[in-house]
Amino acid sequence: MLVPAEVWTVAKAEQGSAVLIKPIGAEVAVPIFIGSLEAQAILIGLANHKMPRPLTHDLLLSTLNELDVKVSRIEITELKEGTFYARLILNRNGADVILDSRPSDCVALAVRAKCPIFIDEGVVDEAGIPISSTEEKQSSKSTEIQSQITYLEKELEKAVEDENYEEAALLRDQIKELQNKL
Repeated sequence: MLVPAEVWTVAKAEQGSAVLIKPIGAEVAVPIFIGSLEAQAILIGLANHKMPRPLTHDLLLSTLNELDVKVSRIEITELKEGTFYARLILNRNGADVILDSRPSDCVALAVRAKCPIFIDEGVVDEAGIPISSTEEKQSSKSTEIQSQITYLEKELEKAVEDENYEEAALLRDQIKELQNKL
């Protein structure tokens, strides 16, 4: 059975990066290991950062909007032999269109489209790790925010080098906003 979930954090791990999907109200999270580019795409979406030119997930979302197709939800459905499976559920003219997708792409779209995320209880039972204390939650949240700040600071440097001061000002404001959350 599918249960509502949320992106708890994106973290660095020995194996690379991981997005942790947490069923709402649960004290466990499912780490899904992803590449660094996928992690950046999710972090940019979580930060609601608008890039000067659209990234792939932004382009896909714009295309869907132009075609009058809505991202209804994403579902993380299975874990087979260490590989997670997900589905992107679109709505076109009142009918669902179900597409097979990598979980990282689904999550990157979900955080941009602000659509619901669901995960199968069996996946949570098999791969979930306990979230033991509020202190650890805060530490992970701080790590996520710090990752977002680091990324935005690099983008700020690029914007200043390119003399794109309007973009630099927006990035500076987003960095300050995130720093206030620490």
